[in-house]
Amino acid sequence: MERGRPRIGITLGDPRGIGPEVTLAALADTGIDGSADFLLIGAESADARWPHEAIGRWEPGGGDREAGLLSARAIERAAELAATGEIDGIVTAPISKRALAAAGYEHPGHTELLRDLAGVPDVTMMMAAETTPLGGPLRLALLTAHVPLRDVPRLLTAELVVRRSTIAARALREWWGFENPRVCFAGLNPHASEEGLFGDEEARVLEPAAAAFAASEQVRVAGVVPADTAFRRCIEGEVDLVVTPYHDVGLAVLKTLALEEGVNVTAGLPYPRTSPDHGTAFDIAGTGRAHPGAMIAAIRLCGRFCARGAVPA
Repeated sequence: MERGRPRIGITLGDPRGIGPEVTLAALADTGIDGSADFLLIGAESADARWPHEAIGRWEPGGGDREAGLLSARAIERAAELAATGEIDGIVTAPISKRALAAAGYEHPGHTELLRDLAGVPDVTMMMAAETTPLGGPLRLALLTAHVPLRDVPRLLTAELVVRRSTIAARALREWWGFENPRVCFAGLNPHASEEGLFGDEEARVLEPAAAAFAASEQVRVAGVVPADTAFRRCIEGEVDLVVTPYHDVGLAVLKTLALEEGVNVTAGLPYPRTSPDHGTAFDIAGTGRAHPGAMIAAIRLCGRFCARGAVPA
């Protein structure tokens, strides 16, 4: 069901990074201005162009702990407002994972912190560039995210594959509007193991899980394919989503093709959450070199999701 003008909370991220400046630049964009009611959440600011809920003061020269506390408290406040229905969705500017740890948080990033704040059993990290230089969109779902590469084969169980793929498929239906999503799975090993020559995870885990997923959800599964060709299938319109076994196999492609259009989506939350798919960029903060493109894309996508007025079950 369509709904009216969305209410979006934007957390400003690490105050030392580019989050505050790309947020203000994005909100000034003609395609964003007036598209939603925005509430900025973060350190005190002298900029009064948009409503701002201050959750603390940032003193220049502060360290990781102070920056991490401000970042986390903004996220916590946004999650609280979303849970009570005061905002419809959240867009998050980049934070420093090191600062979050220094502030005493065990969560490795936004995704895991928002999962626990929402009280949901699991979420799936998704990445999307709705436009790419090659023409079509690229959408990814990550089966594992912020874990060491050496742990991926152990973590990659059939149960995990089905669970996180299901969360992603429901987001495709309810947020993106795909009635019958088309999905393919990127293999873990070179050539998707070449029929067992380079590993057995495809035959032992991914293929049975893909079959079970297809049987349980209203999706069309195009099988398990080599990762070096899987992403072209999405860009060329054969599938709507590529499910990837670990973080960099998907993000390396998306950030190479569409860094300024890439959006991080947390599927499985009871409200939409998006974020630009880049980091804090401390080295260019305040220089005027930060590009707001990914923040613009994140705000647009969150607004699109909120306007549908639906939450994946």
